[in-house]
Amino acid sequence: QLQLVESGGGLVQPGESLRLSCTNSGFTLGGYAIGWFRQAPGKEREGVSCISSSGGVTTYADSVKGRFTISRDSAKNTVYLQMNSLKFEDTAVYYCAAYAVFGRCATFSPIPRSNWGQGTPVTVSS
Repeated sequence: QLQLVESGGGLVQPGESLRLSCTNSGFTLGGYAIGWFRQAPGKEREGVSCISSSGGVTTYADSVKGRFTISRDSAKNTVYLQMNSLKFEDTAVYYCAAYAVFGRCATFSPIPRSNWGQGTPVTVSS
């Protein structure tokens, strides 16, 4: 089973930045579109961003456009989510997921090819 591992979360103040990482030690991520999701306390999981297997196409939720940037480094088998100008409402546990079809990633399908991992918590607080 494809299992991804998220890291990079932490406690930051509003306006600060974080970079999240998503990787897998047993499989190459190169053939998959990768999506980032988040789940805030008491809320459903929501899609944040998606990147195609080539890295050439990206999508973002309206709430993070202009502040978050998704990218991938094939040599490091890692997908990143650079989060700038963080807001209180960005507080959540962040997850990544792999998709064989970009369209499913781009529409933030709740059923990815990979298993859901533990996520990495991001807390924005003053």
